[in-house]
Amino acid sequence: MPSPNPSDPKSAGKLDLERARRVFDIEIAALRAVLARFDSGFVRALDLLEGCRSKVVVTGMGKSGIIGRKIAATLSSTGTPALFVHAAEAAHGDAGVFVRGDVIIALSTSGETEIVQLLPLMKRLGVSLIAMTGKPDSTLGRAAEVVLDVSVPEEACPMGLAPTASTTVALVVGDALAVALLERKGFGVDDFAVLHPAGALGRRFLTVGDVMHVGAAVPLVGLATPLRDTILEITGKRFGVAGVVDGNGLLLGVITDGDLRRAWERNVDIAAARAADVMTRDPKTITAGALAAQAVAVMERHAITSLFIVAAEEARPVGLIHLHDLLRAGVV
Repeated sequence: MPSPNPSDPKSAGKLDLERARRVFDIEIAALRAVLARFDSGFVRALDLLEGCRSKVVVTGMGKSGIIGRKIAATLSSTGTPALFVHAAEAAHGDAGVFVRGDVIIALSTSGETEIVQLLPLMKRLGVSLIAMTGKPDSTLGRAAEVVLDVSVPEEACPMGLAPTASTTVALVVGDALAVALLERKGFGVDDFAVLHPAGALGRRFLTVGDVMHVGAAVPLVGLATPLRDTILEITGKRFGVAGVVDGNGLLLGVITDGDLRRAWERNVDIAAARAADVMTRDPKTITAGALAAQAVAVMERHAITSLFIVAAEEARPVGLIHLHDLLRAGVV
C-alpha cells in the first residue's frame, strides 16, 4: 500500500487520522498495562484515604500537577475533602497546609521532582504518603507508604517527551480511587446534590421541597365548601386549582378550571353545589423529597400543570408546585 502523500489534502487527512489512532492505541495500551499491575497496593491506598480524619492533599509538578489538581477536585466533589498544592510552592512556604492526620497523594513520573524536598516535613508530621509514580524505586517511591506504579510502555508523543500516555494513566487511576472510595463510603445522589448546588448539576438535584409553595399560599377547601367560595379560592391563589380536604385534613380530590367547565356543561347548579360535587378524586401527588425533575415527569405523563405535595406517610397536603415554578427554577 502506498504511503500517504502529505501534499495531497485527502492523503494528508488520512495521515492525520492514522496519527490520531496511534495516540488512542498507545494510551489504551498504557491503561491496560497499568490495570494489569493493579494489586493490593490500590486497596491499601483506599484504606488510607477512607481512614483519613483530616484532609487529602494532592501535589505534583508540571503536567502531573495539572492532573493532580483534577484528582483533588474529583475527590472533593465525591465526598472526600481534598485540595491541591503545587510542589514548588509547597517547598517555598505553602507546605504549611500539611497537618498531622493528612493523607498526601504525590504525582511524579520520575519520582525525583521538587516533591522530594517535602519528604522530610511529611515524615516529621507523620502524614501518610501515597505515591503515583512511573518509577517505584525512585526517591519518592521509596519514601511512600503506598506506591501506585503508573509507568507506561511509551508516550504517545513521537519524540517520547511530552507527557501524554503517562498523564492519561494518572488521571484514570485518580478517577478509580475516587469512584471506589465513594462506593465504599456509600456516597449517593443526595450527598452529590448537597455538594453541587449551582448550575446545571444543581438544577438536576433540586427537590420539590426547594421550590414548592407552602402555608397560606396553598389553595385548599373542604368537602362542603360552596362551589362559589371554591371558585374564589382558585381565583385568589392563582394556580388554577384547589385541593379538597376532609375533616382530618387529608387530600381527597382537586378542582381545576377544567372541572368547573365540565360542571357547567353538565348544568350543575353552581349556587347549590359543593366542592365534593365536582372534584376529581384520587389526585396525582408527590412528596417534598422527590426530585423536581420527577415532578415534571408526573405532570407530563398526566397532562397537568400542578401537583399537591403530601407528607410521605399520609395524604396530608403540605404544599403545591406549579409548572411555572419548575420553569423559573430551570428544571424544564
